[in-house]
Formats: sequence, structure tokens, C-alpha cells
Amino acid sequence: MEFLRLMRPAHWSKNVFVFAALIFSRKLAGEPGEVFLAVASSFAAFACFCLASSAVYAFNDIIDRHSDRLHPEKCDRPIASGRVSVGWATLLVAICASAAVISSYMLAWNLGTIVTGYLLMMAAYSLFLKQTLILDVIIIAVGFALRAVAGAVAVGTFISPWLIICTFALCLFLGFSKRQGEALKLGQDAEQFRNTLASYTPQLLAHMLDVTSGLAVVCFLLYTMDQRTLRLFGTNNLVYTTPFVLYCVFRFSALIQQGKYSEPVQLLLRDWPFQIGVLLWGAAVIAIIYGERMGISVTGLWAF
Repeated sequence: MEFLRLMRPAHWSKNVFVFAALIFSRKLAGEPGEVFLAVASSFAAFACFCLASSAVYAFNDIIDRHSDRLHPEKCDRPIASGRVSVGWATLLVAICASAAVISSYMLAWNLGTIVTGYLLMMAAYSLFLKQTLILDVIIIAVGFALRAVAGAVAVGTFISPWLIICTFALCLFLGFSKRQGEALKLGQDAEQFRNTLASYTPQLLAHMLDVTSGLAVVCFLLYTMDQRTLRLFGTNNLVYTTPFVLYCVFRFSALIQQGKYSEPVQLLLRDWPFQIGVLLWGAAVIAIIYGERMGISVTGLWAF
């Protein structure tokens, strides 16, 4: 059980970005055999990133075990609490990382390269890059963008650059939101647990949240109005899902800045209004992209 906690299965939800290419490339529409292969490949890539991210979490906990013992919440983590030794945790890191790399190379050579690059980048992050202001959040956002690219590689499709940039900007927003939550929760003691929190002033974080949230929304709008999107879906109606996007972004920002959640994952798993907003956006996206195949004509809904 402690080894499973060390792998942080609740955080595997972050790897859903792998499925973006599966949905937005219309791979769910086609011959049953092709659809099955695309879905299976996406889930396989998702599993690879679950293993890789678990290796990263465990490695990071090994590095941070001393500071985690002083943290009001992280002190209960398996390594910080002493329930899992550094030796056993290191073995878990090796097993998860090896399994992720080997399985990803078995699926596709490019996917293996992405997973290996992700592991190396996050190892560098855990060792020293997380001590660098702003770059610490950029590295995390790049990791999520790699998930989206990996999903495209897994199903053998092209992914729009606007979608990648949108993912990157959205994850910058999530990363700065996490820093905001940590700063609010830890107060004056924040620097003891993360050196960069001393440099992340409330004003700077508020500015970063405004910039990154706006950038994410603008990139999504540019993706919906892109000519390739029109050719692929036969419509630009994805732009009409923007109210759901704005609601989710604004609610997320408000709850984080109010200090109600210190971790984005907590908000994602516990706040039901936010969850409803995401589900409604997802349903609208699927209806627009696959509407014709499902017998739902939405292409000309607003054509007047």
C-alpha cells in the first residue's frame, strides 16, 4: 500500500492530456478495427506516462525527504514518514522508469524518445531546475505538452501547433496556480519548503495567472478558427464552447487565489461545479467533432 501511495495514482489524472490527439484527430470515427487500435495505443501511452510520472514522483520524494518532514501535509508521505526506506524507493524508481521506457519503445520509437526525454528533464528538475524562478513552472508545463505530443505519436496523427501551445499555456496556468496555493497555505514559512516561493510575490503570481490564463484561452480560440481545424471537422463551431472554457478557467483561478485548494489535483477531484463545467465542455466538443457520425447535425446550427 505504501509503495502505491508513493506512486501517487491520484495524480495519474494529469496524464489525460495523452488522449487529446485521440479525440481531436477524429480517430474515434472510422472502421471498428482502426478505432480499437487507436484507443488501445492511447491507453498504452497513458500507462507509459503513468509509470514514468510515478518514477518522477518517487525520485522527487527521495530528493525532498528532509524538507517534506517539516511540511504540514507532505510529512505523511511514505519516505518522509519513514514507512518506505530510500533504498526501496530507489528500487521503485528504477522499476517504474525502466518499464516506462521499455514499453514506450515497444509501442513506437518516437514515443520511447519522448518518454525518455521526459524522464531526463524531470530528473534535472528534481535535482536543481526547480530552484530556478519561473523556469521551474515552465519545465512542468513542457512535461504536459510532451504528453499531448506523445498521444499524437501513439495514434500516428498530426497535432495542431495551436493545441500544443494551448496545452503548454494551460499547464503554465496550473503550475503558477499551484505556487499560489502553496504560498497561501504555508505563509511566511513557504521558503523552507521551496526556495522559489520566496521570490514568487502575490503580485507576481497574480500577474502570471492573468497572463497564462488569457494566453490559454486565446490559443484555444486560434485553434478553433484555424483553417486546418475547419478542414478536419468541417466546422469552426468549437469556438462556441469558449464559455465553458472561460467558466472553468475563472473558477479554477478564483478558488486557488482564495486559498480553498493548495493543489490543482485537489480542486480537479473535489470541486463538483468545476467538474460539471469540464464535462459539459467535453460533451460539447465530442458532439461537434463527431456529431455527424452520431446522427447529430451541429455543423449548421449557428449558420444564419
